[in-house]
Amino acid sequence: MKLAFIKKLGPGLLFAGAAIGVSHLVNSTQVGAEFGFGLLWVLLLVNLFKYPFFQFGPRYATATGESLLDGYKKLSKGLLIAYFVLSFATMFTIQTAVTIVTAGLAEQLFGIDFSMATWSTIITLICLGILTMGRYSFLDKLMKVIIVTLTISTVIAVTMAIFNGNDALSAGQIFPTETGGITLLIVFMGWMPAPLDISIFHSLWAIEKRQETENFTPKSALFDFNFGYIITIVLGICFMALGALIMFNSGLEFSSKGGEFASQLINLYTESLSSEVYIIIAIAAFTTMFSTTLTTLDASPRAMAKTSQLLFGKYIKHSYIFWMLILVVGTIIIMTQFLAEMGSLIYIATVLSFVTAPFYAISNYILITSKHTPAAWQPKLGLRILSWLGIIFLTGFSVWYLFTL
Repeated sequence: MKLAFIKKLGPGLLFAGAAIGVSHLVNSTQVGAEFGFGLLWVLLLVNLFKYPFFQFGPRYATATGESLLDGYKKLSKGLLIAYFVLSFATMFTIQTAVTIVTAGLAEQLFGIDFSMATWSTIITLICLGILTMGRYSFLDKLMKVIIVTLTISTVIAVTMAIFNGNDALSAGQIFPTETGGITLLIVFMGWMPAPLDISIFHSLWAIEKRQETENFTPKSALFDFNFGYIITIVLGICFMALGALIMFNSGLEFSSKGGEFASQLINLYTESLSSEVYIIIAIAAFTTMFSTTLTTLDASPRAMAKTSQLLFGKYIKHSYIFWMLILVVGTIIIMTQFLAEMGSLIYIATVLSFVTAPFYAISNYILITSKHTPAAWQPKLGLRILSWLGIIFLTGFSVWYLFTL
């Protein structure tokens, strides 16, 4: 029974692996360090309002046998072109950002003093090897091990922090008014639990799972998604708690660079808790970022290959490998030649993720409620109402942010 349950899981854990990265390790922890639990409302609200649009990915894919990208083309070829442009504009920066944080953690964990570019290249090539040799099937199995390791090590770390952490915390909720706080709020919302384009990746993973598993029905796909989504929320709260319990009011100034911040994070945990917990913290942090690096390196090329096929009207052999190599080369070039500009590039990518959220939300909602989705699997009234509220929420905050720039 347990084995059958585990076999049914797949795309939901890949979603969790892609989502639980910079948004959790860096952003959630930094929010906890800056505001304690004061922005817990943001974490819960943004996860609630993004939920329908992420869920529509596996719902549509398993109900129709097509990805969201196929659906976008049915709605309008312009939607597909817009996605292609947005994805191409951000995928190199996002891949580089998550890889650099992973590289900083690898240096901490393994104690080998390579340059950041060298570590990043090594990690990129390891991920490339895993994906080219194992493809989806191996990724599916590996992610189950990574997510279990990540969850256990993070929960242990939080438990230790509760017994040794800050006792002067308040549960009062706040809204930042200073420029720095507003910027952190927007970054937090933009990538918590993940950018909405991951719904497209999830639909592609669901198609792969459906081809490998005969009983991967819309019902089991939704269960799989909900399981992964709950993990992302719980671990988001865990990382916020770690920041609040260990780093809040510590008097330290934290680096805005992901790799350096992650190193500060591990060192501070070790100092505040005990040296024995170092390996647990290091494993939790590294598996967090390695899972994101691996899944994004799979997802972006998979999506770009599918988009290219739909736009040009024919199947291109080895297109997935072709786009993966393009992403690898582009990522290595940025890491070796433009590392000093990463702060600005990440900021641009984060802002794009936030302000384009309404685009993906509206597109996914229109598709899932259209004639292209079987009526039996279209969302019921409750989920439709939540979708309307989510679109209003995401659009309102995007407009508000653009006027505060």
